[in-house]
Amino acid sequence: MTIVPERTQYDLLFSQQAQRGAHLSSILVDLPNEKPDTISLAFGDADPHVFPTREITASVHGVLTEDVDAILNYAPADKRLLDLVQNRLERRGVAVNPSQLMITYGSSQVLGLLPQILVEPGETIIVEGPTFLGAVEYFAAAGARVETVPVGPNGMDIDALASCLADLQRRNIQPKFIYTIPTFQNPTGTLMPASARARLVALAAEYGVLVVEDDAYGDLHFKAEMLPSMLTLPGSEWVLHIGTFSKILAPGVRMAWAYGPPAVMKRLRAFKSESDCGTFVTRLVSHMAQDGWLDRHIGMLQSHYAAKSAAMVQAIAEYFPADVRTNIPEGGFFVYGYLPNDLPAVALNDVAIRRGASFLPGTTGYANGQGTHEMRIAFSFQTVPHLVKGIAHIGAAMREMRAKNS
Repeated sequence: MTIVPERTQYDLLFSQQAQRGAHLSSILVDLPNEKPDTISLAFGDADPHVFPTREITASVHGVLTEDVDAILNYAPADKRLLDLVQNRLERRGVAVNPSQLMITYGSSQVLGLLPQILVEPGETIIVEGPTFLGAVEYFAAAGARVETVPVGPNGMDIDALASCLADLQRRNIQPKFIYTIPTFQNPTGTLMPASARARLVALAAEYGVLVVEDDAYGDLHFKAEMLPSMLTLPGSEWVLHIGTFSKILAPGVRMAWAYGPPAVMKRLRAFKSESDCGTFVTRLVSHMAQDGWLDRHIGMLQSHYAAKSAAMVQAIAEYFPADVRTNIPEGGFFVYGYLPNDLPAVALNDVAIRRGASFLPGTTGYANGQGTHEMRIAFSFQTVPHLVKGIAHIGAAMREMRAKNS
């Protein structure tokens, strides 16, 4: 009797979308093979030292003493959390219509739902390059054809976007949406100026394309004041804004929100099949945020991550060769680097891991294979001494590679 491998058996059952998703996960994400004692500067995890553990514990107790029967049963999201998000948007100048606001299980839930309501296999979307590849995997798994627009010092290159849109129009191709992280972009850390934001939204309105504004890092600014959300700009009826509590409370809380055009929000709600996010966690977040605590906490986070960023930038200046270019972030979690031709990122990362540190090669940020001489270095998770030590290891790996090459 011939035994058919399990993988082959189940391949006959999987949908095309599921098969595409597995394929993407295996070829697009070139994650480092780290040792247990590696100082990982690869991943943008939040710093657990600033998790509001005491406040979470107190709020859990407070919430459970309010109305435990209702809180632990089926129920809609706590209205106070919706009011909190509405207030935060209004403070940024957004004229909020509550019917256009939805609470979600993390921003990734919205990114996963978007291709379900907007993309048929073979249709086109536009993303930044590099960008958050977790989002691109959702889009590509749905069968989207991904057009990449480069990221420059000021975020997405709007001239290149204009050319891309014009070219697609000449070919009678209607892109479904433009995915952008304009504020402290992942992975480059760039900040898109107000003028570029306005032009991007104007182009979207001109061509009838939805802009998906992912604002995961917007609260974590070190120097610059918060720039306007695209929801405040002319043409904002073409903007879907996504925000999250992951970076300002804790990623494990899994609370985020989406705000956008009524027709888009109606369909997102329809495909969010598990309905509301429930009372317990939504009430927990709103309970913690009361009396101005959340604003004070965000202020602490800004100072904390600014100090870690400065320590990494200083270490890079000390340990990296002068021809390695890196940005100096004004917010967020990442420093992005551009390597000379003799230091390919994947090979360099292998050497760095042997020395005890790792980073994320730039190829993980592109859907089209670019980024071979780029690197993302996260300062968010490690302590300052470990950040400095990790940068020293990577710098030593650069010198080792150059010595071998010469």
